Amino acid sequence: MRLLIVEDEKRLALSLAKGLTAEGYAVDVVHDGREGLHRATEGTYDLLVLDIMLPGLNGYRVCAALRAAGHDVPILMLTAKDGEYDEAEGLDTGADDYLTKPFSYVVLVARIKALLRRRQGAGASPVHVHGDLKVDTAARRVFLDGDEVALTAKEFSVLEQLVLRAGEVVSKTEILEHVWDFAYEGDPNIVEVYVSALRRKLRAGLIRTVRGAGYRLETAP
Repeated sequence: MRLLIVEDEKRLALSLAKGLTAEGYAVDVVHDGREGLHRATEGTYDLLVLDIMLPGLNGYRVCAALRAAGHDVPILMLTAKDGEYDEAEGLDTGADDYLTKPFSYVVLVARIKALLRRRQGAGASPVHVHGDLKVDTAARRVFLDGDEVALTAKEFSVLEQLVLRAGEVVSKTEILEHVWDFAYEGDPNIVEVYVSALRRKLRAGLIRTVRGAGYRLETAP
């Protein structure tokens, strides 16, 4: 999943980005409200972590502008303030959740995962079963024929994109957008490297290449 952090406290923003990247997310960071609004409008994000006190535009205005434009991306608001008025104002502008600084990183990750599960569908199971392949997107565990398969964070994230759209063709560009961050300027063939690694660890025929279009996760016969 691809996340955008809009936070003007640079040390905090970079610390959060480092931790969330280690969790397997693709993370972009900006430190200004106007830039955050532009990036959120132009980019494809699965969730925004949005501070309230920002230069340019504050978080309330960024959130309100996104909702007014029809963007339904989940928004987790952060603030150093503490009070019912602030929480109510944040939720009234369209935020999905609210976290007051200082907060536990563990709690932040739990809130993010909860919002992403909600976005996938109310009551939807995080466990996806395709033949003898089972992928638990909440616990980030993969089982093949009952045996657990150890994947790196990036390998899991690539597989997750295919699992969530099993049977559909997922383009290389879509995988890059969701697994690697906005600033990635390396070889786009990096996707092929990770798909090859997944085929070695899982099963060669599980991920099919659709020439000129992308990849499709096949259900094992």
